[in-house]
Amino acid sequence: MLIREATSEDWPAIWPFFHAIVSAGETLTYPLDLGEEDAEGWWFVAAPSRVVVAVDDDGTVLGTAKMNRNHMGNGSHIASATYMVDPAHSGRGVGRALCEYSVDWARGEGYRAMQFNAVVESNTHAVKLYRSIGFDVIGTLPEGFNHPTQGYVGLHIMHKAL
Repeated sequence: MLIREATSEDWPAIWPFFHAIVSAGETLTYPLDLGEEDAEGWWFVAAPSRVVVAVDDDGTVLGTAKMNRNHMGNGSHIASATYMVDPAHSGRGVGRALCEYSVDWARGEGYRAMQFNAVVESNTHAVKLYRSIGFDVIGTLPEGFNHPTQGYVGLHIMHKAL
């Protein structure tokens, strides 16, 4: 698996799984009806932020990550990231590779920590993955997320010092 900078030519491969994940409404706080044009603008953020894709040996896009400052101004020393893995390629270590890549990127860019602001409590695979990479839950917003089948569940704030 190769992780490389994403380009606009990757968007047609990203959009189908991006749309499926967002519209399912189970793991992200994005609008469920987010259209393709707006979604591309939300995902492809300008520098110093970064967007990457994980691709296999054939060039198939397996997943993507968006890395950015968590806050501006005096809070700009904390990084954040968002990940999406094509469900057709789950269980192959794509999420772990993207997360580890983003931690290395943040460290290399001089960030002091990474913080995820809204990890859905019921997304147990993501919570377990992030914990295994060294993130801790530092707080939970009770009933901060309205899951389509589980109802109101917490949103974790997860942190890792770099």
